[in-house]
Amino acid sequence: MKHLTNGVYILLVLVLLFFSWLMLDITLPFFSFRYDIGFLLSKQHVLYLDIWRYSFYTHIASSLPLLLIGILQVIPPLRRNYPLLHRRLGRVYVFIVLFLAAPTGLIMGFYANGGIAAQASFMLLALCWWLFTFIGYRYYLKGELSKHGNFMIRSYALTLSAILLRSYVFVLPLFSSIHGKDMYILVAWMSWVPNLLLVELIFWLRKKRMATV
Repeated sequence: MKHLTNGVYILLVLVLLFFSWLMLDITLPFFSFRYDIGFLLSKQHVLYLDIWRYSFYTHIASSLPLLLIGILQVIPPLRRNYPLLHRRLGRVYVFIVLFLAAPTGLIMGFYANGGIAAQASFMLLALCWWLFTFIGYRYYLKGELSKHGNFMIRSYALTLSAILLRSYVFVLPLFSSIHGKDMYILVAWMSWVPNLLLVELIFWLRKKRMATV
């Protein structure tokens, strides 16, 4: 059973590393600071706004480290065997989310494509991301480590929305007749709401199992 569990952890790490590499491949071209590539082609109407440009580059630069840090943070054997590394990386994660990634995500959400429905999704995502991370850190300071862990898992589930957003944009058109604005709205909500629902389901099943022991 222990070997099976370790195998699951290894598979999870490999999957997350693969998608993090894809995110790096998508992100790096933007640091040519050209405005005629990829996603920026759809943002020509806001590129003149300093607050949007600064938010965009800060957001994409800070999000990738969060994906990589989170991989190390969510694996139980690493937490147990390297507690000092866990604490230090955790502080870096919290700082990046609270002061860089979530605030800039909120600003980008305000200007998101897809109209008010997509904008509401991305802004709510940024607010929940900031709030869960803050609450998780507060529980850490109080020494309530179980609650700390639960909220940080919720936070990382929202961090993974960066990967799922781009995955859905690529995959869903292959299986759905929904396109354009409607597709973007659907993807905006699917990139993070199912993540949280899955996490809450896991927490509920774990609590139910412990109650029957």
